[in-house]
Amino acid sequence: MRVDAHTLAVEQLELGQHAFAYYDDDEVRWEVAAAFTGRGCALGHKVIIVPDPAVSRQEAWQRITAWSGVAEQALTAGQVTCASMREIIYPDTRFSAARQLVRLREATEGARREGYAGLRLFIDMRWVHDLGLGTEQMLAWEASADELFATAQFGAVCSYDRRAFEPEVVEAMRTGHPVALLGRPGDLRAYRSDEGCHLIGDADIATRPSFRAALSAALDAAATGSALIDLSRLCFLSAGCAADLLRLGAASGCQQVVVRCSAVQARMLRRLGVGSLSWLVLEYPADAR
Repeated sequence: MRVDAHTLAVEQLELGQHAFAYYDDDEVRWEVAAAFTGRGCALGHKVIIVPDPAVSRQEAWQRITAWSGVAEQALTAGQVTCASMREIIYPDTRFSAARQLVRLREATEGARREGYAGLRLFIDMRWVHDLGLGTEQMLAWEASADELFATAQFGAVCSYDRRAFEPEVVEAMRTGHPVALLGRPGDLRAYRSDEGCHLIGDADIATRPSFRAALSAALDAAATGSALIDLSRLCFLSAGCAADLLRLGAASGCQQVVVRCSAVQARMLRRLGVGSLSWLVLEYPADAR
């Protein structure tokens, strides 16, 4: 699916963020859920998983823990739990956005009382079919949840099965959420803006060809002018990919290459000798994502 300025990797998601995810096979479904869960556990968050109603709680646990040993330990300790939307809205039997918001607010407060930094929620949106919600009701529900995220103590992923929802509904959900996630952990995607080239995900040995291709296209487009390469939304940058950036930049003929990056990425680039390159400028604001 398309990536743009509001796309992040699941590993970068924080409390206070409301994200869209998608899948079209079962492996990706559980891989994203496990990465979200494992990251939350590492940060001291409580995690609630709301799986597809057709999937048993035991199967959901098995699938998530198969990807994450951290999640397995957290399940035993009670840091991670599975629930259904029917349990969340109980004692109501029909879905009510107001009722659901009250229960999630209570769950967040409960997680804080237990000593957790906040609450993470991963929801497989196939529950809307189980409770008979129409598209308009689903859109209204997504829009009504904004207040939950205001305190930065609650974060959520709404995961859509592209086999179960019409393409226009999935795209409306992607654009309607404040954050849209990459398809799966470890992916690398790039998009172009008026500023330059923005890379999202992991730049490593598996994605190195894609990384080089994105850089080459951006540098070629800049010709002899100035190019921006934004690395700030990368979860991982390997030394090999960093070296490719310097090599391709030097060969490009660009008058200036501005590399927007994190402080950690800047340290790696400095170790590779960027201090001696007059054509390369590092830009790494503290709030860059």
